Amino acid sequence: MNIIETKNLTKYYGKSLGIIDVNLSVAEGEIFGFIGPNGAGKSTTIRTLLGLIYPTGGSATIFGKDIIKFGPEIKEEVGYLPSEVFYYDDMKVIDLLKYSGSFYKRDRSVIDKRIKELAGIMDLDLTKKIDDLSYGNKKKVGIVQGLLHQPKLIILDEPTGGLDPLMQQKFFDLLKEENEKGVTILFSSHILSEVQKLCDRVAIIKEGRIIKVQRISDLIEKNYKRFKLQTAAKAEPENISIDGVSDLKIEGTTVSFLYKGPINEITKKLASLDLTDLWAEEPDLEEIFLHYYQKED
Repeated sequence: MNIIETKNLTKYYGKSLGIIDVNLSVAEGEIFGFIGPNGAGKSTTIRTLLGLIYPTGGSATIFGKDIIKFGPEIKEEVGYLPSEVFYYDDMKVIDLLKYSGSFYKRDRSVIDKRIKELAGIMDLDLTKKIDDLSYGNKKKVGIVQGLLHQPKLIILDEPTGGLDPLMQQKFFDLLKEENEKGVTILFSSHILSEVQKLCDRVAIIKEGRIIKVQRISDLIEKNYKRFKLQTAAKAEPENISIDGVSDLKIEGTTVSFLYKGPINEITKKLASLDLTDLWAEEPDLEEIFLHYYQKED
């Protein structure tokens, strides 16, 4: 079953494009990555899914229900953390979270217990006023707020801003625990290392359009290898001319490139060079991501 499904989802702001013909499917129990630079359309897609803005065209369902027709019903089972959080400054953290919990059809004692549990994990002081919190601690409030009702779907939009590395790891561990319980997660970010370590599949978005949807493992392991080699004499581009080579960089006797294709083909080509050293490794997601953007350009 697909928890999220969109069909040609489109949003224009007047004459300005937000997203166009976005087609996504997120399976139940999946951690799905949604990556692209700021302004690519990630937040617009998420806000449209949540019914915070209405689509110009296309359609979408969450839990098999139309996002417009069943919006309030869907929100009961969705936890959302926006990229920026804004609260009533004079409220205490505990009061704000209890107020947030009151909007859900849940037992109050269960909500209160959950708030304390999550606050303990995230090292959040419930007695402080919102106005006295740092940006990172306000983000912790947002995390607790998004998870306190034990949603079936968690949607995260640039969730780690302001969190130090230790707290980021606690947050990732928390998400993995929720996912092990069957919770589906949509994780939107421009920090590719986060997506790489956490997600099962990833969609790459550029200028409002999806340009690639693929499993993380396939994207990294099966499609590309990063080669770096040292030659005895200065290398020439024509010596590395072969289908599948991209992002070729030559600096004197040092050569590096991405390669997609049969390993035997590239090793035959390299055998003709006077090599002094050779490395082959999996490129990180950052390299692949930039490669797709450059290729589309």
